[in-house]
Amino acid sequence: MHPDWQVLIRGARVFDGTGGPSAVEDIAIARGKIAARGPGLPLDRAEQVVDAAGRWLLPGLLDIHTHLDLEVELAPGLPESVRHGTTTVVVGNCSLGTAFGAQRRNGDDPILDCFTRVENMPKPVLRKVVDRIDWHTTGGYFSHLDQLPLGPNIVPLLPHSMLRIEAMGSTDAAVTREPTALERERMRTLLEEAMAQGYAGLSTDSIPFHYLANDPHRSERIPAQHASWSELKELLDVVRSHDRVWQCTPDAANRIKTFFRFFLTSGRLFGKPLRTSALTAVDLTHERNTHKLFPIIANLLNSRLVNGRFHFQVLGTPFRMFAEGAICPIFEEFESSRRLMALEIEDAMGRRREMDSADFGAVFVREWHDSGAVSTFNRDLDALHIERVPVPEWCGETFGAVYRRLLQFQTGDRSAARSTTESDALDAFPSPLRREGEFLLHLFRRYDRDLRWWFTIANDRPEILRDLLFHPHMLPGFNDSGAHLINLAFFDGNLLTLQIAARESLEMVAKAVRRLTREPAEFFGVDAGRLDVGAQADVVLLDPEALRHYDTDANRRMIYRDIFEHEQLVNRSDGVVAAVFIAGEQVWDGTDFTPALGSRRLGRALRAG
Repeated sequence: MHPDWQVLIRGARVFDGTGGPSAVEDIAIARGKIAARGPGLPLDRAEQVVDAAGRWLLPGLLDIHTHLDLEVELAPGLPESVRHGTTTVVVGNCSLGTAFGAQRRNGDDPILDCFTRVENMPKPVLRKVVDRIDWHTTGGYFSHLDQLPLGPNIVPLLPHSMLRIEAMGSTDAAVTREPTALERERMRTLLEEAMAQGYAGLSTDSIPFHYLANDPHRSERIPAQHASWSELKELLDVVRSHDRVWQCTPDAANRIKTFFRFFLTSGRLFGKPLRTSALTAVDLTHERNTHKLFPIIANLLNSRLVNGRFHFQVLGTPFRMFAEGAICPIFEEFESSRRLMALEIEDAMGRRREMDSADFGAVFVREWHDSGAVSTFNRDLDALHIERVPVPEWCGETFGAVYRRLLQFQTGDRSAARSTTESDALDAFPSPLRREGEFLLHLFRRYDRDLRWWFTIANDRPEILRDLLFHPHMLPGFNDSGAHLINLAFFDGNLLTLQIAARESLEMVAKAVRRLTREPAEFFGVDAGRLDVGAQADVVLLDPEALRHYDTDANRRMIYRDIFEHEQLVNRSDGVVAAVFIAGEQVWDGTDFTPALGSRRLGRALRAG
């Protein structure tokens, strides 16, 4: 008999994404689709047989919050996502994206202006992307994606900031004045066209420290944040009418306003529920009771009283953020350090001039110690850890430990210094040092990017993280992949959700697989996350023993990526994911990529609806 299946994966424990019990089965793949499922499928019908005994088989995972719309232009295989079992990614988040092309008109450069600071991406990297963009419409973007040799499937959202720029003619107009009636109508028309073309929804943004990067508007927030309530409601009426998704972010400085804005999900108030995916349910390390609010809010919004269709996104791992000197998203919160973030990442001299200016130091120290300010991070020096600095004794220590030794040194106890190098470093501090903010300011001035440090914003309590991940109105899969090149790496976030589930039972693993595959695919209205016969064969094989022992912190590293000509923080879960197939083609073998990834079109640009 001539083989009619290209691949037969034999003897794996299959979690099919339905949430039902797992079973040991065989999976046959033919012409890029699932051809058959069941125990004991005939071996002679397959060209290739993969022995998967002891492995788990599941649908390809979804990453529901990424900024990979940039990387996909340089490396359409998206290898840093694929190696962790991700086969579908949602792009166009936080009101930013490339759906309208470069939008370069009359000296305007919106992608650089919006992405540079919001997603901490160097302008030279962004220019490499923008320079090759050759489409100008939302339909043209889908046509472009259809021609790329995609690895994962791409699910685009329409980004609100770019929509405003397109309708109003420039970034300047979008942040300095209200749209005219004709421009409001133009926004609605463009959004209506995008929904008809298959965009999964609209992304907006309210995070208060998302600023533009180009003159003359470096002190202005990105365009979406300048929209009125009536503009937002008009646009969401279009999204609601198509039963698509509103992806939104909170205004942490105005939580009451954010709470009431979430009521736009309500079918009771607006006639039909609006699918709403909100960032993000977290257990903050400096506000230990905040996590209790998310289930309360979500339960209310999904109740019969409100009749919404709402969930919070959840990151499946402790939210660890890295910084180099003062280059870190959190420092957009302070008026003083915002001046540093507005500079190019390579402009060390510019940062030093700012920090040496007459007013900078006093303002920075005051803001650091302002206990009444809204903050997204823990300012306790013992919560801030040094990874790299030219003083070897400090590496691996907290800022708090160094600060206390410095105070001891400055009282005259020179034995506090453990080497000549440390003694010289401590001597260089202003004396006497009065406040912790002065200590940090000196470190940033003296070492700039040579000082690499990290801290945990949220999700450090496993039992609370587990409850958030598996709450019925939360959805795991928020990984922020493709952004913050030197600050964040959560490419393996979905694997860590599975790891948490595996500690409990196979039944919990089945539930986790559903939450990472079929459930988000259904919410975003796209054809993915299934192992049904006839579905595209996006398949992942996992080694459950390797998953059990995997340590994300030990496998996070900085690498140089040729496509960016820049370093990027990434994860390495090699061996946990034993194989990845996209459209029936193996693209990852557990240790390396196959030649198919990025050279042939495997994934699809998925249309919603």
